[in-house]
Amino acid sequence: MPLGIMAIDQYGETYHGLVNPRKDLMARLGVKHAEKMWRDCKGKTEGKHVGYIVAGRWCELYTVSEWKGAGDE
Repeated sequence: MPLGIMAIDQYGETYHGLVNPRKDLMARLGVKHAEKMWRDCKGKTEGKHVGYIVAGRWCELYTVSEWKGAGDE
């Protein structure tokens, strides 16, 4: 079950607890504009939306979920 969304920019800065990633990142970085960031997919004609470019920072989004290892029950 997902616990939320986080972003990591190209400098390694993390942004936790994002509910609406675009809106939350713009508010935290104090800007009013964000562009979508895309990654090319091998063998496909269209790219995949992976995050946003906000205030010159390339913020890649990740879904945070609970991790259970081999020894966890």
